[in-house]
Amino acid sequence: MKEKEKFFTKVRAIFEENSLSHYLTDEILEKFYSLTEIMLETNEKMNITAITDIDAVIARHYADSLLMLSAFIESGSKICDVGCGGGFPSFPLAIVRPDITIIGIDSTAKKIAYVNETAKKIGLENLTAISGRAEDLSAVGGEYREKFDVVCARAVAALPVLSELCLPFVKLNGRFIALKSKTADEELNASRSGIIKLGGKIESIEKLKLIDKTLGDEKDAERTLITIRKTAKTSPKYPRPYAQIKKKPLS
Repeated sequence: MKEKEKFFTKVRAIFEENSLSHYLTDEILEKFYSLTEIMLETNEKMNITAITDIDAVIARHYADSLLMLSAFIESGSKICDVGCGGGFPSFPLAIVRPDITIIGIDSTAKKIAYVNETAKKIGLENLTAISGRAEDLSAVGGEYREKFDVVCARAVAALPVLSELCLPFVKLNGRFIALKSKTADEELNASRSGIIKLGGKIESIEKLKLIDKTLGDEKDAERTLITIRKTAKTSPKYPRPYAQIKKKPLS
C-alpha cells in the first residue's frame, strides 16, 4: 500500500507541474498504477520501453502523451494512434478520456498483443490495437481510409514521412495531431507543400514544455504540437509504398 501511495504522490506532483491535475481521479490513478506494474513486469521479457525509472515513466510516457489534449478533442471522437508501439499515447488518452474511442496501429504484432491484453486487464473498453502497416491500412478501399476524427502520432517518424502515413486516415474536416520535439521547425518547413498535396492545412503550431526533472538537457523538454486540418480528400495516389515515402518524402 505504501508503494502505491508513493506512486500516487509522484503522479499528482508531476501532473500538477504540467497543468494536468484536472484529469486525475482515484480511478484514473489506480489505472495508471496498474498500467505501470504490467508494463514494467512485461518489459523484463519483452522490449516495451527503455524508460523504467518511475518518475521518468510518469513524465515522459504519461504526461508527455497527455500534452496532446491541449489540442481539444471533442467527446465521442474516434482516434487513430499511428505507430502506437507499447501504447503511447494510446493508454494515457484512453485512461483519462473514456468518452473517446482509440484504435492503435503498429506493425509489431507482439506489441499489439500486449496493448490489447493490458487494456483488458485495466478495464479500458475504449482502446483496441491492430497489427498492420499504416500505408496498407489507409490504402484506397481500405477499412480505415478517411474514417477518423483525429489521428495522432508521437515519436514515430519525421513529419514529411508521418504526414503521408497519417493524413489518409483522417476524415474530411478531421485533424492530424503530431507531437514533435527539438527538430519540429525543420520538419515543418520540409512538410508544408506535402501536407497540402495530401489534403491538409496547418491549423496551429503550439510550443509546449514538458516539466521533467529527470531530464539533464532543457532542450529535451521542448515540444511542438502541430495540428493539421483535413480540408480536402486525399488523392488516391497516396499513401505510396513505405520505401517510396521514406526515400522521397513529398515536397
